[in-house]
Amino acid sequence: MAAMTLAEEKKTTQPELTRVLGPKLLLLFIVGDILGTGIYALTGQVAAEVGGAAWVPFLTAFVVAALTAASYLELVTKYPQAAGAALYVHKAFGIHFVTFMVCFTVMSSGITSASAASSAFASNLAVGFGLDAGPAALLFIAIAFMLLIMTVNFRGVAEGVGLNVVLTLIELSGLLMVIFISLFAIFGGQADWSRVVAFDTPDGKNVFLAISTATSLAFFAMVGFEDSVNMAEETKEPSKIFPKTLFTGLGITAVVYVLISICAVALVPVGELAGNATPLVTVVQTAAPDFPINVVLPFISMFAVANSALINMMMASRLLYGMSRQGVLPSFLAKVHSTRKTPFAAILFTTAIALGLISYVSLDPESPIVALLGGTTSLLLLAVFAVVNVTVLVLRKDRVEHDHFRTPTALPILGAVFCAYLVLPVSGRAVEQYQIAGVLLGIGILLWLVTYLTGGKRRQELVAIEEPEKLH
Repeated sequence: MAAMTLAEEKKTTQPELTRVLGPKLLLLFIVGDILGTGIYALTGQVAAEVGGAAWVPFLTAFVVAALTAASYLELVTKYPQAAGAALYVHKAFGIHFVTFMVCFTVMSSGITSASAASSAFASNLAVGFGLDAGPAALLFIAIAFMLLIMTVNFRGVAEGVGLNVVLTLIELSGLLMVIFISLFAIFGGQADWSRVVAFDTPDGKNVFLAISTATSLAFFAMVGFEDSVNMAEETKEPSKIFPKTLFTGLGITAVVYVLISICAVALVPVGELAGNATPLVTVVQTAAPDFPINVVLPFISMFAVANSALINMMMASRLLYGMSRQGVLPSFLAKVHSTRKTPFAAILFTTAIALGLISYVSLDPESPIVALLGGTTSLLLLAVFAVVNVTVLVLRKDRVEHDHFRTPTALPILGAVFCAYLVLPVSGRAVEQYQIAGVLLGIGILLWLVTYLTGGKRRQELVAIEEPEKLH
């Protein structure tokens, strides 16, 4: 009883987050979070899987994302708290280890996403400065970039968020430039529309398998919408504005992605896009070879992928820090720097994993690094999304007093089926993606076991008693 009194006292004395996000700011956050590395770096890889109809996987990925977004909307308007998938899974199943695995999977997806961004950054930097960079040079640039991200992350969240706003505006302007320049060339008669509806699949794949393989990759470009639910406690009237705003944000990005993929294939032969680390630069160079934007776009692309890396490494380090604070990971990962007030141990740990990933995938010069790491990111998040779609149905029995969004029952069922299918090998995923995901989750399980066997179990029990409103 005393423990419950302590928890109630903490609830009343702990200040609440300031609700500063209205519909416009929330929409900007959602759009900025989704836009990034995926469309800037993977358009060519998607085209390599399906041929000229590269817009089909992006549109399919949008449908799957919208189904899952509907589930997130029911949950975030029902439980408007900043914790996301881990909170919902914990409320539904109440199993500490399952909650931990969801948290660690989301964290791992942030690291693989940032690692993919670092590789794309290196490729765009080489093109921007006209460097004839080999694999070793690109690896050096990618590592230096990740260390720079670590430095910004270490300095503090204020610096990170301020930089994020600037980078979001830059990356959006870059995509709009690509669309407008491409449309100018298309209306000038440069387009070959026959390519846009042509399926040209590699290695004799049937069209369905090629689309599912490409969708697994294109989904990397749609992730980020789920991060918005973590802003629920800082959003004005979340139950009212979240549904319209989230669907609007997804719709805007889907239109941008489909337009860019159509323009890219209409202007550039698929053979020149496939395997291209800087596909949008090639599109603009083809559409307007004498236009000065050709010099600028590689640098805009660099800013775009830098934004993705920064957001994901900040998220990953904070999740790791939070799990350590809750007693499910070793306590040293919860150390905070005395001056900067940032979780430096978690930042160093997540950066070390990212550097290891970048170095490992760079061992094979023929490997499409961004596609491999981007595909691993979508693999990890699709697994989480499949669980979230099931969680919606499990929590239907849990009633709350306020009104909230309720998705039709068929949508989470379809979402769970589609997400699970895209996770399985039958979707055509590369084996290497499962290997990388397995190693990352294995690290998490090992850390959890070490913590559990060295006193973490007791710490978890104390947190569960004293702070039942928090995750474990």
